Amino acid sequence: MRVPRSAFVACFAVCAGAGALVRAGQQGLGQAPSPLPLSNPVRERGSSVTGAYEGWYRDKDGSVSVLVGYFNRNTKQELDIPIGPNNRIEPGGPDRGQPTHFQTGRQWGVFSFKAPANFANQTLTWTLVVNGQTNTITMHMRPEWVVEPFEDVASKNTPPLIKFQADGPAFAGPPSGLAATYTTTVSAPLRLTAWATDEPAKLNVANAQLTAPSPPAAARGAEPPAGGAGPGRGRGAGGPPPIVLTWSLFRGPAPVAFDPARPAVNVAEGGKATTTATFNTPGEYLLRLQANDSSGDGGGGFQCCWTNVHVNVSVKPASGGE
Repeated sequence: MRVPRSAFVACFAVCAGAGALVRAGQQGLGQAPSPLPLSNPVRERGSSVTGAYEGWYRDKDGSVSVLVGYFNRNTKQELDIPIGPNNRIEPGGPDRGQPTHFQTGRQWGVFSFKAPANFANQTLTWTLVVNGQTNTITMHMRPEWVVEPFEDVASKNTPPLIKFQADGPAFAGPPSGLAATYTTTVSAPLRLTAWATDEPAKLNVANAQLTAPSPPAAARGAEPPAGGAGPGRGRGAGGPPPIVLTWSLFRGPAPVAFDPARPAVNVAEGGKATTTATFNTPGEYLLRLQANDSSGDGGGGFQCCWTNVHVNVSVKPASGGE
């Protein structure tokens, strides 16, 4: 049974996007929202960040993984929270692959990790402390929290595919490991090229009929505008499903400049999309590339169908630097 999206919106306003909110000093007793107001409202700066438990799912090998996002209530304050007391997952952490850089707003399914062997009888917590405020969510394996990020059960839609070589492996759905690795130097723009493709949903939910197959590429006409038609919009007549690609920082010692952060997807070149990333501080960075199809951010709240991948960049000092 699919829960209406309006229910998710209502829950998000109270429980920060499908994750239980626990105020400092309270116990994490499942997914019931706190009886107290949120620690701070949405505002430009000075507010809190809360993890968002999206749910658990089974990988193709049968193992269980946990899917997690977050909600940064600051509209103009991106935050860096190092792994440790202020950014910890327990037990078994504090590091389970969570971000240390937090963009503004709601970010869906930004990381996943393999659940512990006894997860069916255990809960995990993710605690974030920022701007003097502590928020903790619980993660568990309750059956009502199972998600299907690899296929929408109603429409048979699947996530976009991302490749970092034209003939390389394809990645789809939640992030798992590293999709690519790069090396660059400070101030030298790093060229990042990906190929993104998507298949239309196999079922038309509106009338429960099969969707007509896409015409050959040569008959599709002009490619969509930069970044595709935008999340939540339907397919153009005779065109491929829209894909929106977005690059962002996931972990790293300093900000990264993307030019552009949302590169155009060139359908005529097999979905090729190119951007550059420039770093002003040496160190190790993790970047996130998100691909959205017409289902929009977070699959419209149903956790399908979008793709997140992580890439590693080692940034060396510029020649002659310290």
